[in-house]
Amino acid sequence: MNPGNLAQQITRFMVLLLFQVLILKRMSMGWGEVAYWNILLYPLFILWLPVRTNPLIMLLLAFVLGLSIDMFYDSPGIHASALVFTAFVRPLVLNWMEPREGYNLNAAPSRALFGLTGFLQYAAIMMGVHLFFYFSVDAFTFVYIADILLKTFFSFVLSMAFIAMVTLIFSPSK
Repeated sequence: MNPGNLAQQITRFMVLLLFQVLILKRMSMGWGEVAYWNILLYPLFILWLPVRTNPLIMLLLAFVLGLSIDMFYDSPGIHASALVFTAFVRPLVLNWMEPREGYNLNAAPSRALFGLTGFLQYAAIMMGVHLFFYFSVDAFTFVYIADILLKTFFSFVLSMAFIAMVTLIFSPSK
């Protein structure tokens, strides 16, 4: 990873962390004690890492970011476990979506690589996996499967709307 790319990744890490804990945390909506609508944007950090990122480094970065989010949300390891699982699944999804000619050595999943529709499909798969795992770990039992699915659905819709906006604003098409 070149120094310019490293600086970009560190900046992205900090911006997504701060945006998530200072702004999006306050935007969770629900009824009473149950928050059905959570906007989770921090998984974009893992989604936007270069395709050829070392899997161990990616898992470590996911753990550090997830644990950082957990400290602000007072959730012991829930965000960390969900983000590590997302980082674990990411290579499988990228292999499934790989073009015939393969990925460029330094390519990063983005609007430029996949096009807007392709990137949003990739993001939708990854966010669906992330959110379902997150709410499953949060409930810690499938007895509440209806609640898990409701939370996953509402959070997925809102998170994908934010991801689409961020992608259109900050991800170049070429």
